[in-house]
Amino acid sequence: MAKRGIPLASIERIIRGVDPEIRVSDSAKLEVRRELENFAASKALKAWKLAEHAGRRTVKEQDILLSAQH
Repeated sequence: MAKRGIPLASIERIIRGVDPEIRVSDSAKLEVRRELENFAASKALKAWKLAEHAGRRTVKEQDILLSAQH
């Protein structure tokens, strides 16, 4: 079964937002998706730790914003 994640079409839209003439290989889209998902997972873990430290089980916007600063 294929891994689900950020749709490749969305990745291509993000890249083409820089310049509509850009051509993007499938392997490049896969690598961008992998990097974005790793980044998001890292920030989510930091946000969870911040929420847990504050005595909460719910990650809030403030946790995400703080995690993005580091």
